[in-house]
Amino acid sequence: MDVRAGIFLYWLHIICTGVFADVWKVHVEPEMKALVSSCVVLPCSFKYPVQVQPSDRIRAIWHMKDNWDDIIFHGDSTRVKDSFKGRTKLIGSLGGFNCSLEIDEVRNHDNGPYCFRVELETSKKDKYSFVENCVSIQMIEQASKPELQAEQSVQEGETAVFKCSVRHTCPSHQPTLTWNHTGKAIMSYKDIGHGNWETESVLTFIPQKEDDHTSITCTVKHHGNVEGEMTVTHSIFVKEQATLSHILIPSISGLGAALLVGLMCFFIVKRYKKRIADLESRNDNGMWSRLSRMSRRFRSGDGSSGPGGRQQRQVHNSA
Repeated sequence: MDVRAGIFLYWLHIICTGVFADVWKVHVEPEMKALVSSCVVLPCSFKYPVQVQPSDRIRAIWHMKDNWDDIIFHGDSTRVKDSFKGRTKLIGSLGGFNCSLEIDEVRNHDNGPYCFRVELETSKKDKYSFVENCVSIQMIEQASKPELQAEQSVQEGETAVFKCSVRHTCPSHQPTLTWNHTGKAIMSYKDIGHGNWETESVLTFIPQKEDDHTSITCTVKHHGNVEGEMTVTHSIFVKEQATLSHILIPSISGLGAALLVGLMCFFIVKRYKKRIADLESRNDNGMWSRLSRMSRRFRSGDGSSGPGGRQQRQVHNSA
């Protein structure tokens, strides 16, 4: 082999080594949250630098980062730490490059960090531990109450919609949501990313008068013996549906009130006019009476009043 061929093979080895090294990849969420006593699923996907292998020829291992011998999952359960035996299992297919791990009955000391290791049984050299991409878990001691969305006031006879939802990290055992009111309830599950999920229940029903000033309660049941606030309550007020009586009664009441006021005004005006007429009549009669009396006195005093009258009486007396 000449020098040129040696140099070519050397550089080919370097390039291939770099390519293959780059193909060993894993994707995990570096931090997860988990409810104590429930379960948590650690999302995981991986790649390796060889042709596709059947899942029974791929060995998946999860171990502690600081000690590779502290195995929390292995196909051979005898190699699993006693504190994790029966509590861990793979979710998904290794043949589909899915290495997601479920940890059930989460304990408050299951913090990790945990790392994934893959070994190909077809080769003694094709194995890799992804110790630079491990998962730590933050423990939540108590669950928080679910979220309830609804209108404060609903219309009688019209469809009312109530939404209750809860977020979690246990998609292999979805929580359940129940209501204290009859109606049509639809459950749905949504992946909101980064290992987090949302379970939602939508309740629809037709409010009646009996529902006024009552409460709607949503209750969540998590997998496992989880503690915390499990219920949320929402008060509702029902607006009565408008009917013919609702329209006629106010209208009749308004017309009756207007008629009553009109009658009162009519009698007041009539009485006022009568009073004015009486006063005018009294004034007229009084004036004519005084004029008549003055006229009568004037006529009866003719020849007896005034200077001429007095002189005539004096002359008569002297004769």
